[in-house]
Amino acid sequence: MKLACQEEMIPGASLEEKADNLARWGYAGIEFWGAGLRERMAEIKRILRGPVRVSTICAGYRGCPLEADKRERDLALADARDLLSLGADLGGAGLIFVPIFGSPRLPDLSPLADAVSLEKGLLCKLLEELGDHAQKVGNDILLEPLNRYETHLLNRLEQAVEICRKVATPRLKIMADFFHMSIEEADIAASIRAAGDWIAHVHLADSNRLLPGKGHTDFAAGLKALKAIGYDKYLAMECGLGGDPRVELKKSADWLRQWM
Repeated sequence: MKLACQEEMIPGASLEEKADNLARWGYAGIEFWGAGLRERMAEIKRILRGPVRVSTICAGYRGCPLEADKRERDLALADARDLLSLGADLGGAGLIFVPIFGSPRLPDLSPLADAVSLEKGLLCKLLEELGDHAQKVGNDILLEPLNRYETHLLNRLEQAVEICRKVATPRLKIMADFFHMSIEEADIAASIRAAGDWIAHVHLADSNRLLPGKGHTDFAAGLKALKAIGYDKYLAMECGLGGDPRVELKKSADWLRQWM
């Protein structure tokens, strides 16, 4: 397993300085926000040639994949295709993809179909299309479950795996986020073991959404479960710092390594 960190959390006056700092603290990757990525490609390629690489692209597409307005859906899918291509060019592991935030935007057509049933059917169709592009460029779609306060649709790993099984696209995987799992999963380690090879990326945040070690999430059990399923990819920090980043990022990384 390799540690990564979202760019905005890293101290440094330039991307080069940020990458140097991460390398000193034992990190192997940077996760970039998708918005504005195309304009930064030359800079990122120039800087990230050393021990620190691009781990993943975190969303950043416009529109909403499950919006009632087709123009918004088309915008989200077009941006997602572009970000998958850019991420593949940078050597990243995939594009983090959240289908919808908040409540449903499709109508309830009961007794024909309720809004959630319509959403799941539409999501599968859209992911089939997006999966074809992901396969072509060689980059993964990382479907992310969120907690119930952020989305109504996919809250647990098993629900995201269910979508992956229905779509059956080789480049569609899931992302496991320790913060969301701390709210939604009855047993984080068990949910990780059950999801198995579908997990292709992990976000790290403690129960209070600060760096690991600052809350009460059982990272020992979770990381042992990841080792048990043979997970050897990135674990990316996505959280608040709770102190001086030059101290806290190294401290949290050192603390996690006892189970990695």
